[in-house]
Amino acid sequence: MVTLRCFRKCSPCFRRPAPLPGSLGMLRAARGGVRLLLPARGGGAAGGRRRRPVPGPGPLGLPPHRCLPCRLLQQAPPPAAPPAVGRWLLACSGAVAGAVVLGGVTRLTESGLSMVDWHLVKEMKPPRTQQEWEAEFQKYQQFPEFKILNHDMTLTEFKFIWYMEYSHRMWGRVVGLAYILPAAYFWRKGWLSRPMKGCVLALCGLVCFQGLLGWYMVKSGLEEKPDSYDIPRVSQYRLAAHLGSALVLYSASLWTGLSLLLPRHELPATHQLLRLRQFAHGTTALIFLTALSGAFVAGLDAGLVYNSFPKMGERWIPDDLLAFSPVLRNIFENPTTVQFDHRILGIASVTAVTALYLFSRKIPLPRRTRMAVTSLLAVACMQVGLGISTLLMYVPTPLAATHQSGSLALLSMALWLMSELRRVPK
Repeated sequence: MVTLRCFRKCSPCFRRPAPLPGSLGMLRAARGGVRLLLPARGGGAAGGRRRRPVPGPGPLGLPPHRCLPCRLLQQAPPPAAPPAVGRWLLACSGAVAGAVVLGGVTRLTESGLSMVDWHLVKEMKPPRTQQEWEAEFQKYQQFPEFKILNHDMTLTEFKFIWYMEYSHRMWGRVVGLAYILPAAYFWRKGWLSRPMKGCVLALCGLVCFQGLLGWYMVKSGLEEKPDSYDIPRVSQYRLAAHLGSALVLYSASLWTGLSLLLPRHELPATHQLLRLRQFAHGTTALIFLTALSGAFVAGLDAGLVYNSFPKMGERWIPDDLLAFSPVLRNIFENPTTVQFDHRILGIASVTAVTALYLFSRKIPLPRRTRMAVTSLLAVACMQVGLGISTLLMYVPTPLAATHQSGSLALLSMALWLMSELRRVPK
């Protein structure tokens, strides 16, 4: 590393001289006082020579210097984060994606309500003996899911759903450690700039909030509802909040990691490129909203209402689309409306991606950006095919889990394209 050093006696480069001994110091101070009392040459209190005005402090709060090394030190930009930080954030986004997929499988196998309490450390040790498993099973039997839905469940079947939920919770703890421990290491090493420190703190706070939100969601499915004869399930609102925060955490980690690792392109600032960038941002927001609407489909089991495509039953618009009152309730609580909205959002997303691809063909783009646009279109077509197949085959667990994973892949391609179209800072 090259170290800039000043050849004049500037304060950042040289220490101040040590104070003189008592007698010599007094003599120098007296000589300075005599100079102030003597009349100035040529008249005037300030002397014949005009003193130069003292400039203000430099941009970093340091005193101004005229030498080149000190000017470079004052104007140097903050150091960039090393590539290890970007790779760490990409690995964290992959861990979050795994948690989302595992959570989807837990929901599809109806395993999310098998663990009826939450402890940060105590529940990390699973039951081992027969007595411990029977005690855990007895706790589960006291809640509505066993009484209404699984009243004939055996201990062996309970072990399967318990381990599914246990795996999801332990994976969440691994994700938390994957964020917090490396963040503390990078912070201590001084590899994080001030903006990056704020970003890392926000990500670590969000992953902790995500764990608390998961238990808040599970509690909604454990509550007794005497007036309801429906199958016990978690609140679709809390499920959407849990999935939405996971998608935000995934998107923020992936975006920051790509921003640190991928160099920006020197793209010409044309009107067409500006429109393409805005179009990509809008398409990404639409893809995010479509993925979030899938949480309401899963929370209400809306995929089992109309298993035909493109029509819903015998009609394009079903009769019970607005069966609830007030009308706004249908958007979030009517399974028919929720499935209808998810279909419309999915069709709108693939249409927007196709239009984005066709519009990008008219603009000269770098090779890597062109690959991002093409990959986005390919994953969008695959995702539509998975969604239709899942619907027609009455939501089998492997296919439905693949469809949910496809939504993450589609969102990843959109974020990659947005990263390729970033502006170069001036």
